[in-house]
Amino acid sequence: MALQHHDSSAGDVLGSYLRSQATSFLRGLRLHEESGADAAEGVEAARALRAAARRISGSLATFRPVTDSAWADALRTELTWLSATLADEHAYAARLTRLLDALHRLSGAPDAPGVPGPRGAARGSLTVGSARAAALLERQLTLARTRAHSATLHALGSARFHAVADAVAVLASEVPLDGIAAAGRTDEVLVPLSAQVADRLQVAAGELPLVRAAHPYNAEALVDDETQDAPWHRVRSLLRVHRYAQEALGSDVTLLTAACTALDRHREAAEAAAASAQAARTPRIAPATAYALGVLHADQRHEVEAARFDFQRVWQPAGSASAVVT
Repeated sequence: MALQHHDSSAGDVLGSYLRSQATSFLRGLRLHEESGADAAEGVEAARALRAAARRISGSLATFRPVTDSAWADALRTELTWLSATLADEHAYAARLTRLLDALHRLSGAPDAPGVPGPRGAARGSLTVGSARAAALLERQLTLARTRAHSATLHALGSARFHAVADAVAVLASEVPLDGIAAAGRTDEVLVPLSAQVADRLQVAAGELPLVRAAHPYNAEALVDDETQDAPWHRVRSLLRVHRYAQEALGSDVTLLTAACTALDRHREAAEAAAASAQAARTPRIAPATAYALGVLHADQRHEVEAARFDFQRVWQPAGSASAVVT
């Protein structure tokens, strides 16, 4: 990836990036306040808030030695809390939409190429159970979304949030930096720090079963316990932080963005599969409902494997992960 600003000071480069993300955060906050009853605008504003919060938090973690570390640690903790709080409501809504769309597709549409699905009498059983399965999922996930919405409203009205917003407002104009480290050149200070994140990412990605992921809809992987998803989620988190570091350095993040998108889909499908499995454990549900939820779970695990396949294709385009990481 081409590196810009290599002759600039570390403080100038990092400060510019953090100020721009702080401005994006404040813009998202203003849009959220102005959205009122417009749900679509509220969702978009919350997404902008989360994106900026993640980038500021990730950059403060990666480039901590260049900043006032006590300030950076405190703000990063608060931004992590805020981002997680804002994410829950959107996640439940998106999960419900994903599962309902999948049920509709599975019960009424022909099987997708390469994806085994119910046929004949099994298709009929799925059709019978899918409506009840959809109703059950809607009750469970809507309740979870409502609780998350209440938590979001409480958070946004809290003194804690207003303190975070005030801190970001200050950041938009002034970044507390460590004078000595910030005075160093970017390629001597920021680049080595970003390389540490890249190294951790490389190690974590090296532990993934990428050979198996090279085959979409891997039948063997479908029987894996959901705990096998954890290493992939860890790579997703590290990949995000690495991507933000490269953004701050002015590098091309096209491939990293594509890899992040694949792992975002992976997490969404994994969590949707877990939600369908949890719904299937509801006491005293009808056999047809349980069957529909089982088919839905398998479908989402297929999506997990497809996302892993897409990640592997981006991550190793020429047989080497280094093509993406460096």
